[in-house]
Amino acid sequence: MKSINFLTYILPTLIILVLTSCREEKKQDKILQSPFEMAIKQKALIIDKPENINTPEGMVWVKGKTFTQGAKAGDKFAMMREKPAHQVSVDGFFIDITEVTNKQFTAFVNATKYITVAERPIDWEVMKVELPEDTPKPHDSILKPGSLVFNKNVNTVANMENYGQWWTWKIGTNWKHPEGPNSSIEGKDDYPVVHIALEDAQAYCKWANKRLPTEAEWESAAQGNNKNAIYTWGNDSSIVNKNANTWQGQFPIKNENKDGFKSIAPVKSYPVNSIGIHDMLGNVWEWTSDLYNSNYYNKLKTLKSNINPQGADSYYNSQNPYQVEMIIKGGSYLCHESYCASFRISARMSTSKDSGSDNLGFRTVKSLSLLKKE
Repeated sequence: MKSINFLTYILPTLIILVLTSCREEKKQDKILQSPFEMAIKQKALIIDKPENINTPEGMVWVKGKTFTQGAKAGDKFAMMREKPAHQVSVDGFFIDITEVTNKQFTAFVNATKYITVAERPIDWEVMKVELPEDTPKPHDSILKPGSLVFNKNVNTVANMENYGQWWTWKIGTNWKHPEGPNSSIEGKDDYPVVHIALEDAQAYCKWANKRLPTEAEWESAAQGNNKNAIYTWGNDSSIVNKNANTWQGQFPIKNENKDGFKSIAPVKSYPVNSIGIHDMLGNVWEWTSDLYNSNYYNKLKTLKSNINPQGADSYYNSQNPYQVEMIIKGGSYLCHESYCASFRISARMSTSKDSGSDNLGFRTVKSLSLLKKE
């Protein structure tokens, strides 16, 4: 699957520049007193949950472990951006059992009066900073808030490289109106919130005293009690439909609905992984806190010790040099083996920080350092 950015769409300039970042929240602070403070000082891996710490509501503890990040041996769908595989070690942490839901995001908005990127007026002077110098300004009738929606009425596809054929920009689309201005989330409290830009996810994290997972943390949680599995349930590709909300049939023309859902499913619609986490594969893509850099994995393979990696220090994508992109994980209900097969733990895609769509959401994590601040 290609990176989602508006340079390749009919309306390439309808995304607002996101300038904020909470990457500093990813740093591992001193956590607790002995033995965990000592473990940090000695750079020992934090594996088990401290006995005096209660698991936050709606979360589960992910044990610290060393595992293989990236493409696994025998994975026929592995892509170059997932290679080379490399060993990483990640401290234990808490992660949401599900993606953040409409109900949870509504509580955040009600408490803070937050307005998402997709709802805000568009400032061309800000937007053009991330575009080529010769990009013409669109007509004012086009420069209105909105987001990307999957086109369910595609009949033919001339070129699978032109993914603008199945994506539509709809003015008035946002998390409250996920399929267009006339749609709503009424009765969908338990669905993942979508049309969320990075800044929106970070704002929620700040309010909830949580943060976004690093890519390595996300893979650690998806692996659960495994270390080298291709999928959250193991290596059996024949049971994808029983374990994840993906696309069946001919993408993007016909979805045969063999897994029970043609589009987004409510959270907890599929079985948990080995440690009790739902929907880490399929349903909606999930933001991480890592910058995308196509050379990053090649750098990591040379390191003798790769503990709690925080992602690349700088962004690089030769296919999109203008917009800063982040790594998203897990695939979505649109993933099909003929196109991207991103319903795998190692699958990774880059998308611009200010992008939103109807198949992009997030889940949060909480490290011991954040618990110390409460």
